[in-house]
Amino acid sequence: MCAQLRFNICKETGVQLDKRHWYELVPKSETSQGGKVTILWNQQVQTDRTIPNNKPDIIIRDNEKGTCMLIDVAVSGDRNVIKKETEKILKYKDLTIEIHHMWNVKTKVIPVIIAATGTISKSFRKYMSYIPGKH
Repeated sequence: MCAQLRFNICKETGVQLDKRHWYELVPKSETSQGGKVTILWNQQVQTDRTIPNNKPDIIIRDNEKGTCMLIDVAVSGDRNVIKKETEKILKYKDLTIEIHHMWNVKTKVIPVIIAATGTISKSFRKYMSYIPGKH
């Protein structure tokens, strides 16, 4: 699920991909032509302070807009979707503050949580609308 999400983001932001399908691609960190958007895949963020949770699934840094999105994907049980969303937001709170100070960008956490049976939260569509691409 995370690889397909990243593939769609890359297509939307103009990152050159050498494969036509998401399942053929080996995910890695990439930069769009002109360096406008950087997409980091499962990469640890080096910070001045020690932050235990500094490795979200996908980081999208838009240098033109001055924004940064920390995307974390999870598949949970039906009853834990909202709880898991809240956990992800709180988990990366320190990292968002640190990235804001280091890179001088507006930073937000976007949790993408789907239950094993396909249950989603009421805010799922809102979070997905922040992510570039067709999902």
